[in-house]
Amino acid sequence: MPSPTLPATGSSWRTHPFHRQWLADQANNLFDFFQHRSIDPAGGFFELDSSGHAIASSNPVRQIHNTTRMVHCFSIGVLLGRPGCETIVDHGMTYLWNHHRDPEHGGYVWSLANDGPKDDTKQAYGHAFVLLAASSAKVVGHPLADQILSDISQVLEERFWEEQHGAVAEEFARNWSPISSYRGQNSNMHLTEALMAAFEATGEKSYLDKAERIASLIIGRHAVSLGYRVAEHFNADWTLDRNYRGYDVFRPYGTTPGHWLEWARLLLQLWVLGGKRHDWMPEAARELFRQSIELGWDRDKGGFFYALDWDDKPRLPQKLWWPCAEAIGAAAFLIEHSPSEFHEAWYRHLWGFADRHLIDHERGGWHPELSEDLQQASTLFTGKPDLYHALQACLIPLFPATGSLTRVIPQANG
Repeated sequence: MPSPTLPATGSSWRTHPFHRQWLADQANNLFDFFQHRSIDPAGGFFELDSSGHAIASSNPVRQIHNTTRMVHCFSIGVLLGRPGCETIVDHGMTYLWNHHRDPEHGGYVWSLANDGPKDDTKQAYGHAFVLLAASSAKVVGHPLADQILSDISQVLEERFWEEQHGAVAEEFARNWSPISSYRGQNSNMHLTEALMAAFEATGEKSYLDKAERIASLIIGRHAVSLGYRVAEHFNADWTLDRNYRGYDVFRPYGTTPGHWLEWARLLLQLWVLGGKRHDWMPEAARELFRQSIELGWDRDKGGFFYALDWDDKPRLPQKLWWPCAEAIGAAAFLIEHSPSEFHEAWYRHLWGFADRHLIDHERGGWHPELSEDLQQASTLFTGKPDLYHALQACLIPLFPATGSLTRVIPQANG
């Protein structure tokens, strides 16, 4: 697959009326796919197959990141003025408070079945998305938002946050006994996103301070020392664990270029929210994007390899939808804050790849997984996962690259 050519015009696609309408249409298509098919009347949300039908199960399992991402995405829909999104937000928030929340021990369990918790562990990754959902729901005025935001903030502070390191611990049993000494980048990265959203929703600077400390640890200390490759797995003292082997969906061995791209966008957002005080952040964002292209992009066939080993060779060569979506968001932020022909060319190239290989023009949604040679695959994912990554890829380029979508959409609408 050819590398992108430099754009023939000095203007960005982000300013072109046709491209902007195309992005809005893609976002609407995603809303169409998920909005009227996902609500389970018994509680929570269905998982959808490739055609958008609920995956049949006598006792479906509902994971907390799916519940919370639906709340976040459809809060965005409310802000955009899309009818019916309030119903999704309310359904998700009610399920989050009445079912995922553990009234006995506090915190939020990872997954639920019809007869109660399926996996009752307390995961930092899931709690990060509870904070994001509550922050987004607060912006649209949901009545449960303040109490969930207060509750999750207290849980994160008292149970997960490790002040001596400036990051959160990873996982606990239901009664808060530690499960392992593992510390993870992924959960802390998503917590950084959520902390910024909470700061924007409340104005409380403590959220922003925590986000800056996490970024300093994960990127300023570790990624910079590794040539702008983001390490995933750490010991309890936040020393790098190069040999960690975990579940490939959330904790793959090696490095994950999609997370380098996600951090590139988050760092620029954090830099802006913090008053542009940290000069290292935009430089790191540029380098993370460049390295993800240099090491993670398949120069022959296209697409980002999912995971690399420590010799920068593909370990999991599948091409997933979310790294491409995150690359689009990162490129959009870089075009605004570090404009260059390189960033614009890759922004256009990434959308071309997504349009050709990831967007399901026939049935809706995005294909979640492709093989190394770009054929549809299902080794890690089945059906059509949530719309979180793809929706944000469609919407981020439409708004100023100065904050979370839940902040910039209301600002743009006056």
